[in-house]
Amino acid sequence: MTDVHDAQVARAAHPAHDRPFRFGVCLFTPRGRKEWVERVRLAEELGYDVVSVSDHLGMPAPLPTLVLASEATEQVRIGTLVLNTTFYQPAVLARDIDTIHRYSGGRVEVGLGAGYDRKQFDAAGLPWVGAADRVAHLEETVRRLKGRDTGVEQSAEAGQLSPPQIMIAGRGDRLLGLAASQADIIAFTGTARVRDGEGLRLGDLAEVTDRVRLVHELLGERIHEVELNIPIHRVLLPGTGSTVVSDVWQNTLDLKPEELSELPSLLMGTPEECAEQLRTRHKRFGITYFSVLEPEMMAFSKVIEALR
Repeated sequence: MTDVHDAQVARAAHPAHDRPFRFGVCLFTPRGRKEWVERVRLAEELGYDVVSVSDHLGMPAPLPTLVLASEATEQVRIGTLVLNTTFYQPAVLARDIDTIHRYSGGRVEVGLGAGYDRKQFDAAGLPWVGAADRVAHLEETVRRLKGRDTGVEQSAEAGQLSPPQIMIAGRGDRLLGLAASQADIIAFTGTARVRDGEGLRLGDLAEVTDRVRLVHELLGERIHEVELNIPIHRVLLPGTGSTVVSDVWQNTLDLKPEELSELPSLLMGTPEECAEQLRTRHKRFGITYFSVLEPEMMAFSKVIEALR
């Protein structure tokens, strides 16, 4: 762990290889058009760099929602956190993403995953396939997106746009290997290894450190080209009791509050203290891109203010 820490301190101290912080928020609560537009505009006003939508049955459909987000905003990037690519035919998905990217003026940042919850596949009436097949499907989707092989004739305006940035999210060795070779952004889940198809379970600090170490080894010199992301699940500002801290993940981990506070997915303290925690995680792990879920949007905006 020390070697990773020292390497990241050296990297963060080198201006040519440093990145500014970026902050994203994932909006997913079903609401009417007017309320959703107000929400996404608020996220832009609060200083978020990226507004994303998720991809789960029972929540708003991600691609139509991205179109609405692009029409409601001016500068903020729009994205997915993340698409379950196994649900989609790669060429068709690449066409749809490319179209939204063009219509938004080149603001799409597409987050991709291989799918992890067997219950979602069952609910959708889709066959559950093994992890190797799901990652292979993800790889084909990435190839289509990178090649912009959509079968649609490109306009002169579209040809001037850079392709959508690609985020790949996950924790498995095979998936992180694909991310290290192909992604613009690698998103760590902060979760532990579980039996395939059983959903997610929060990982401890050793788990996160192991995944970061693997990615750095796989990236080599490409580390300077790739952005690293992790979700912030909870932001606990003053006034939050210690009982809440202990139950952040319904005792998923048998950790004391002070041990929970070391996890990259939790911020605790004043906005200024939380800002310093993010700086420390940047130095330790090389992570500069942090995303929060919708319930944490207002609290985390105070941390953004403290950093800028």
